[in-house]
Amino acid sequence: MKLGVISFAHMHAYSYAKALQGIEGVEIVGIADPVEERGRKYAEYFRTAYYQDYHVLLSQGLDGVIVTSENVHHKEHVLAAAAAGVHVLCEKPLSTNIQDAQDMIDACKASGVLLQTAFPVRYNATVVRAKQMVDEGKLGRILAMKGTNRGRNPGGWFIDPKLSGGGAVMDHTVHVADIMRWITGAEVKDVYAEVDHLISESPIDDCGILTMEFHNGVFATLDCSWSRNKEFPTWGDVTLEIVGSAGTLSVNATSQKLHVYTDDSGYRHHAWGDSMDASLIRDFVSSISSGAAEASVTGEDGLKALAVAVAAYRSSASHRTIALSEL
Repeated sequence: MKLGVISFAHMHAYSYAKALQGIEGVEIVGIADPVEERGRKYAEYFRTAYYQDYHVLLSQGLDGVIVTSENVHHKEHVLAAAAAGVHVLCEKPLSTNIQDAQDMIDACKASGVLLQTAFPVRYNATVVRAKQMVDEGKLGRILAMKGTNRGRNPGGWFIDPKLSGGGAVMDHTVHVADIMRWITGAEVKDVYAEVDHLISESPIDDCGILTMEFHNGVFATLDCSWSRNKEFPTWGDVTLEIVGSAGTLSVNATSQKLHVYTDDSGYRHHAWGDSMDASLIRDFVSSISSGAAEASVTGEDGLKALAVAVAAYRSSASHRTIALSEL
């Protein structure tokens, strides 16, 4: 199976490409990146070809492509892949606005290719087990949830709204909103949010608190901030508490790690457990090889999680609750 990667702008591109290398029968045909130095660096590392023009990469007979460009470029790259008849795994958020996300979904459907949203947290062992327990009725009727996705400010293009579409709320809402939807099997009805710039030097939202109500009456809160200091590990704070009529469950999606303290680097994580990124990539490859009619995590899933973030920004700006039906 032939796969390629469009852009190493997003840090997940590295772990996704490493996962591809570990799958028998998969060839990384090439890496396309408009930043030549970066593209050639990773093409050399992964022992593959470098293309400055992603159209040339898409013409190499690919079965699938991973899009890990800046958020604002997702639509351009996904539409090009769809036109080339290439299945797509697109980094989250699916896009920076709802219309672009819908256009991406429509284009992939029209071309008969898969569009999978990269939500690796769905593949985390603890999150999968939580989903199983809820489905088995172990917690009774779900009443409420409290989630966090806190980390450090990633800098770079993430803090340029013209490329990212937003700050912490755009970056960190979609992961947890997706697993809340997935675990409960319910859709978000409305959102009230407080979003602000409180910590970072750059004028972009770095703190956000969302309150969500679902159509089945469940309500949830989410802290989706960039509130950790500059030396805090990039990834490591996705939690979820689920309150049911028959019990309460606490989930820590990144608990499979050792806490390492050194004089040189301070505090770091050393992961020892399963890799949700690798599981995501294996699932994408499996969906292509099996001829699946749709991806396990669809473009529609990406759009619905994005809509929660969009509603949060609108709520904060207007100081009122926003129904997703308004978007």
